[in-house]
Amino acid sequence: MKLKQIFLIVAISAVSAVSSVWIYGKITRKQPNFVQSENGNIPANYAGFFDNATGAGEPIDFTKAANAAVPAVVHIKTKIPAKRISNQLPRSRGNSMEDWFNQFFDFGPQIQPEQRASGSGVIISEDGYIITNNHVISDGGEGVADEITVTLNNKKTYKARVIGKDPSSDIAVLKIDGKGFPFLLYGNSDNVKLGQWVLAIGYPLTLETTVTAGIVSAKGRNIGINQRQSKTPIEAFIQTDAAVNQGNSGGALITTDGQLVGINSAIYAPTGTYAGYSFAIPVNLVKKIVNDLIKYGDVKRPYLGVWVAEDKIDAGDGAHIGNVAKDGAAAAIGLKPGDVITKINDATITSWTELQATVSSYNAGDKINITYKRNGKEYTATATLTAKSGTFDEIASNTVGEKLGADLVTIDKKQAMQYEVEGGVLVKKIKQGGPFSKTRMQDGFIITSVNGTEITNIDELSQAIRSLKGETIQLEGFYPGYDGIYRYPLNIGEE
Repeated sequence: MKLKQIFLIVAISAVSAVSSVWIYGKITRKQPNFVQSENGNIPANYAGFFDNATGAGEPIDFTKAANAAVPAVVHIKTKIPAKRISNQLPRSRGNSMEDWFNQFFDFGPQIQPEQRASGSGVIISEDGYIITNNHVISDGGEGVADEITVTLNNKKTYKARVIGKDPSSDIAVLKIDGKGFPFLLYGNSDNVKLGQWVLAIGYPLTLETTVTAGIVSAKGRNIGINQRQSKTPIEAFIQTDAAVNQGNSGGALITTDGQLVGINSAIYAPTGTYAGYSFAIPVNLVKKIVNDLIKYGDVKRPYLGVWVAEDKIDAGDGAHIGNVAKDGAAAAIGLKPGDVITKINDATITSWTELQATVSSYNAGDKINITYKRNGKEYTATATLTAKSGTFDEIASNTVGEKLGADLVTIDKKQAMQYEVEGGVLVKKIKQGGPFSKTRMQDGFIITSVNGTEITNIDELSQAIRSLKGETIQLEGFYPGYDGIYRYPLNIGEE
């Protein structure tokens, strides 16, 4: 064999080897690593995939947003004065000596000591309007702090006054005197996405201004916390994993470009401190509440005139309608029980709480486009929101609360199971001057019967009261956490 032929063969072999190595390398770089399962059937691979060719992602810079927002977030300190409270409480469980003793001795009114609290707030105008939580400046009832101080990030302190408060949404507006204050701009909470980075700014625990970061982990959350303050709670929280603790209430939830998208309000805290989940009121709801409080001193709520289907409250595919007010906005456009609302204008509706919060962000008289499903088909109609809820059977029954002078609510199935009863009506708050205030009844009493007739909800209570016109009524029930059945005679007079 000639030398030239030998060189040619060697060259061809070398090129082939290099090409094979190059091709193998390209293939193996592009293919994920599969691991055979033990049964030999289904391959599995790691979820993470790193492409070294693209390099690591750029780190997110929070400094600009934090530096812009921190001056507009303030420290709020409040003082609620001492007040007299009734001693007519039910007897505690398992203390027979105390039960016997209290039957014969009356020690008169007791004094609830002065309460001091600390929270956060957000300046929203250069002339000193501040958003905070209602629970920061009130005792959860009618009591409001008589002394409120606001300290800015620059350590300057001001006296603040309450412009208005809304227990249903847990929002309050304060005012400090002055000009040229730093303030935050509203963002759009409807545009907030799951997984989006956000910052929580406030004054937690005993610390000064604190900034924490997290992601949006859920939207439209209903955790039932505003039921402590209102019989008509509105909740559709933005859930994040940004660290929030006591003292953060009323502080800012902002995007990485420094826009306000929520007011931090609550935490999931089985131990009393942050456990990984915090909740903020979406700013689109906040804006409406704040504007009304500044303009009117209270909230002018708009109504669509629909009632939730109780068995599908958490369905997750929209707001399922259980009842429609015959003279409400929904009835005017032909909505019916069984319809499922999926969108209000451009906002997607996945739950009843999202529907409540979205409608509450508008004003009475506003026109909204409603997308809904009926029998598998999708429809769109334009409704004009009203200033009244309209007439439902459920809502009409709530007039009994006005007649009796109390805020009433039907206990839910979980509570009924917990208390081992079929149902009942919770007396959330007794109003001064009403029939209930003239008895020894206390807030928290659960009514289970009227003149020996069992009642399980507000409608049954209403019917029982109506059927006993002018008669002396005996209400029977219990207090959660206390032994025994309690009875209260009541005379509400002729109708």
